This record gives sequence, C-alpha cells and structure tokens, in this order.
Amino acid sequence: MHTLNLLFLGLVIVVLLLKLYLNQRQIGAINNHYTQVPVKFAASITLEQHQKAAKYNINKLKVDNVQNIYATILLLGFTLGGGINLINNLCAKLNATALTYGVIVIAAFTLINAVLNLPFSFYDTFKVEQKYGFNNTTLKLFIVDLIKSTCLMLLIGIPLLYLILYLIMSVTTWWLWVWLVFVIFNLTIMVIYPLFIAPLFNKFSPLEDENLNQRINHLLERCGFKAKGVFVMDGSRRSSHGNAYFTGIGKSKRIVFFDTLIKNLAVDEIEAVLAHELGHFKKKHILRKIIIAFALNLVVLYLLSLLITQPLFYNGLGVNTVNVHNGLILFTILIGLVGVPLKPLSAYFSRKDEFEADSFAAQYKHKDFLISGLVKLYRDNAATLTPDSLYATFYYSHPPATIRIEHLEAQ
Repeated sequence: MHTLNLLFLGLVIVVLLLKLYLNQRQIGAINNHYTQVPVKFAASITLEQHQKAAKYNINKLKVDNVQNIYATILLLGFTLGGGINLINNLCAKLNATALTYGVIVIAAFTLINAVLNLPFSFYDTFKVEQKYGFNNTTLKLFIVDLIKSTCLMLLIGIPLLYLILYLIMSVTTWWLWVWLVFVIFNLTIMVIYPLFIAPLFNKFSPLEDENLNQRINHLLERCGFKAKGVFVMDGSRRSSHGNAYFTGIGKSKRIVFFDTLIKNLAVDEIEAVLAHELGHFKKKHILRKIIIAFALNLVVLYLLSLLITQPLFYNGLGVNTVNVHNGLILFTILIGLVGVPLKPLSAYFSRKDEFEADSFAAQYKHKDFLISGLVKLYRDNAATLTPDSLYATFYYSHPPATIRIEHLEAQ
C-alpha cells in the first residue's frame, strides 16, 4: 500500500476512534447522573422523565456508534476499496460527453451512498423515536418524504452540477466563478425555501391565537424587527419534539413555531423563546455566519483548485482516474474528515452567540419565562441535562442545560 494510502487510512481511523471515544464519554456522563435529577431541574423534571431522557440519549449514541463504524467501512469501500473506480467504469459504458459523464458519476455516488445509509434513518425513526414516544411519522409519509427529497435534489442538484463542472472544465480561475455561483445559489435558496420548498413537506398556517399574535407583534415592534408573518408548522405530523425558528431573508423572512411548542409552552414562555431568536438577528449572528460561511467556501474552493489536478491526491485516496468529478467527490470526503477535529471551534462561537441571544431576550422578557420555557423544551425533547464536557465542546451548538440556566439566572 502506498504511503499516502496509509496516511489516509490513518486519518479515517483516527476520526472514527475520536467519534467513538466522545460518544462513550457522553454515555458515561449520562449514566453517572442517572439516579438523580440535577438540582436546578428537580422542581420541573421528575426522576422518571430524567431517566427516560437518559435511556433515549444513550440509545441514540449506541446507534450512532454503529453508524459511524458502518459509514467508515463504506467510505473505505468507496475510496481504497475501489468503489469510486467501479462507479466510474460502469458509468463510462453510457458513452456520454465528459460533462454529462461527470454529472452521472457524482449523482450515482450520491444516490448509492444515500441508499446505503437509508436503513439508519428508518431505524432511528421507527425504532428509537417510536420506542420513546416521539415518532408520529407513518411509513407512507416516510416514503413520500423520501421521494420528494430525492426529486428535489435531482431537480436542483443536476443543473447546478452541470454548471459547476462546466466552469471547472472551461475557466482558468474557475474556483472564483464557482464561488460566485455558490453565493448566488445559497442566497436564492434562502429566499425561496420558506415560500416554495418547505411547504412541500409541511403545512404552514397563520397563527390563529389572537392574544398570542398581538403579543408577538408587540414584541417584534419593541425589538425593531419586521417579518412577513408568524406561522405555525404541523411539526407534530412527524414528531412530538418542539422547536421554533426564523427562515428566509428579505421579504421572505418569517417566524415559524412548531405546533408542539405552541401547545406545550405558556404565552409568556413563547414570547421569551421568540425574544431569544430575535436576539440572533439583532446581534447579527446570522449575517455573520453567512459571511463566514461564504469566506470559508472561497478558501476551500481555492484549496480544491490546488489539488484537483494532482495525481497523488487521487492515488492517495485509492482512485485511478484524475478528473474533475472524482476530484470533487474525494475533496468532499477529505473535508468531512478534516472538519471533525475542527468542530470545537465552530461550536464555541455558536454557544457564545446563544449566550448573547439569551441576554438579549432577558432585556425584553423576564428571564424567568425564558428559563421555564427552556426547561420545558429540555423535558419535552428528552435533552441530556448532564453532558460530558468534552463531548459538549465538540458537538453542542447550544450551552449545556445547567450552564445556560446559570447564565440566565445571573442576568
């Protein structure tokens, strides 16, 4: 085996071991606090609810361990095992043009990978989520969602792939032009997603509770925020988990509450959760994340331009043929591996933003309402109240429950 093959194999194994190690630490932390509800939550969450959440999260972590091992075997099968070479050889029999050939190979790789990982999605929905009372998805809905997602991916992805491959094959400074396409594409998706894509999967209804509607509009006015409407999404159609989010930009910007959240939280708590989300906009967290994402993508595309013509890059990952579509596939795989050790950096800044949004919310709604609303969300979503610190450093985009509550109490 070539030295570069060994280096790649070593990277894959190290990333897998890191994931398994972090999951095991998380399981240990949950087990260590299994018999007692943390003091700050003892008045709102029963021991039975706490232990149900512990079992639920441990179950998901154990499934994640199996999935990580399985995904690693698949990755090695596609690369060093010759899977990508095989896909290339099979697609070459179609005698398509170089551009179409590249699109077909990438599409085939993506679809094969998705199909091979489908059993885990099915198991999570109909075994784990079902076991703990969270799943409301029927088999029919699962299949319909899968068909819609696949059609949407092909409808949007195929033309985009054609354009990207054409630019790489035809333009010297293609990385800059592809980046511009990426920026335009993502901004366009941000506009059309809430208007045309999301309604394909969920029903969005105007908020009917007049009292809540008035109070939300009053809060929006006080915060100086303009939106095109407040909508309730039928999240309970698929799951009993609750959430709220902002979506869209410009005139398509809207506020969305899951119907489960509306049902389980008091009006003051809903206002407090909304004030937190408004904090992200007022503190320009979302704008900053978009700008950083675009800047990082420019750097990544430039790095790709340095590797995409290098035979050693392909040979090191077990692929025989140097071409644009193979380069894109392999670079995506490599970025996914390298990105795992860098997760703490992005997670740190995300948690920092959450603290700032909480502080903003406390200025417009009493902190006790946000605290009680968060506790209910932790309880109803069976969130882990006692995570491992290192696991949280890697994976938690929000501060751990106890730390977040303590931060709010200090406001």
